[in-house]
Amino acid sequence: MSATERHALVLGASGFIGRHLVLALGQAGVRVSTASRSHDAYRHLARWLGEHGHDHAPADLRVDFTEPSLIEGDCDDVTEIYNCAGAYRFGMSADEARRANVDTVRAVVAFAARLPHLRRLVQVSGYRVGGQDPARWSEERRRETYRSLGAYEASRVEADAVFQAAAERLGVPWSIVNPASVIGDSATGESDQYLGLASSVKDIWQGSLAAVPGNERTFVPVVAADYLARFMTLLPLDVATEGTAYWPLDDDTPPLPGLLALVAEHYRTELPRARIPVPLLKRLPQRLTKADPETLTFLSSDRYPTDSAQVFAARHGLAMPDTTTTIRRWADHLAAHRFGDAPTGGRRFTAPGGVRTFELGEPGAPTVVLPGLPVNADTWAPVVTAMDDARAVDLPGLGMSAGGRDDWPSWLTALVSETGARHLVGHSVGAAVAVEAAAAHPRAVEQLTLVSPFFLQAPPAYVAKWAPLTRRYLSRATPRSLAERLTGNAAHATALRSSAADLRRGAIAATTSRLLAATAKPQWRADLRAELKRYPGRVHVIVGARDPLTREGRALLDTLPHVTVTVIADAGHHPQLTHPQDVAQTIAEHNASPGSGESRRPTKVTPPARRNTA
Repeated sequence: MSATERHALVLGASGFIGRHLVLALGQAGVRVSTASRSHDAYRHLARWLGEHGHDHAPADLRVDFTEPSLIEGDCDDVTEIYNCAGAYRFGMSADEARRANVDTVRAVVAFAARLPHLRRLVQVSGYRVGGQDPARWSEERRRETYRSLGAYEASRVEADAVFQAAAERLGVPWSIVNPASVIGDSATGESDQYLGLASSVKDIWQGSLAAVPGNERTFVPVVAADYLARFMTLLPLDVATEGTAYWPLDDDTPPLPGLLALVAEHYRTELPRARIPVPLLKRLPQRLTKADPETLTFLSSDRYPTDSAQVFAARHGLAMPDTTTTIRRWADHLAAHRFGDAPTGGRRFTAPGGVRTFELGEPGAPTVVLPGLPVNADTWAPVVTAMDDARAVDLPGLGMSAGGRDDWPSWLTALVSETGARHLVGHSVGAAVAVEAAAAHPRAVEQLTLVSPFFLQAPPAYVAKWAPLTRRYLSRATPRSLAERLTGNAAHATALRSSAADLRRGAIAATTSRLLAATAKPQWRADLRAELKRYPGRVHVIVGARDPLTREGRALLDTLPHVTVTVIADAGHHPQLTHPQDVAQTIAEHNASPGSGESRRPTKVTPPARRNTA
């Protein structure tokens, strides 16, 4: 059967597996219809497909699992159905789980039996629940299964049995896939699933994992989302797959402690030495384990019948991507998107100079924002979004970047020489970093924008010079307390949630406090002023009216031939928080288009007072 003869109907298309499946089917040239509960879900899917290079949106059909007709729309020529629908959620009641995962299976099989041209119904089950005996369940067996496994897993176990029994009874040609824990795309790591294994990865990132669960036999296998999707698209093409269940997973997935150690090494964090046996973990109260009891059944030493899946994949030339690489990319994507707290926008980890660096905005943009203290690149996201062709990076040892101050020279060299940074926008301590980069690479750095450059302003308060005291405060600071201290207004607390979270992670608060103390050192301030004075390129200085330049700082700027000074009314040391649109506008107005070779000399001006209109 050629791709043009195929018409696939995907249920649950807006979910994690469903989206990747629709993309894979489209890339294979298969005509696709999707059945969603609402048009909003369809629009979300179509937008995601467009963002992933698939502009030909599938047909939009409505599904109602409580109606006998099931699908609203023409499906007579459908040749294959993929059922990715269901609820992947812990904490459901037994009735809720059965409605979501068992009743829907019955409805899908009954619908499939009415289609005249159907060649295959593919059911997504799970590696822990697949392979059930399709014999009818007694009420006693049902009660015992739901009691021992919990509502979610028990409903999937029952659904697997119900699917087989109903399909055989109604003569529906079927295949089942029992995927392992589905992690990110093998090329990008992309995933928006934050339950299960992803929650342990989050604990590693935050440093909140108290002990490593399991032992060297504890096996939580994984599979890449795109591999699983391609595997599924091939099933209807192979007559040998009818009436067969497959376990697509990597048998070489490291045991759970090794998998978590791999993530910790990649994150540059310490994995706890303590181990906790699974039987003990299951006996401890949830308030101590902080794990949903239903997830603990996945901590097992069981192995699974993968031979048939491997033979099938080999027969169709489908190679499983390297799992270790996929795990690392998945871990990167989860952290870069703050485990769902920052799901959108261009966010990624790069490695200039070998330093693991968080970056947001346009990849390779010539304008690069270097944030100050004690905030991170996320606080500059509104400014970067409002500008064309810009990105922001967390400095080594700060925000979500690894490394430390000793890495600055090599990191800056790589940032400028390898990633195309030509216009450096430095805020506070970031202004110092920008000046040091320009001093080391005056030909490469074409323009500096210095926002609240501390070395041209009054020294910090005396208390900031005591690093241990500052570290104690920062490691416990809430978004509200940070907002009040940095801007005088708790209304900006939301913008500082990620900064407060970063300061609680690892040595970020300690690094921040040491740098804050260093900003008061006369020698560093003098060195920076001297380096700025020698810089031959364009300089744009932006300060808030409530955080002005010192008389000496303004006098220095008056001696330089290529300097513009902008004062933002009502702003303080963090104008990117209080006046992001004004900051973006004034940067854009004075941007000399890095890389263009433009060498005009601007008039030294102080624009009229600006007001925040955000």
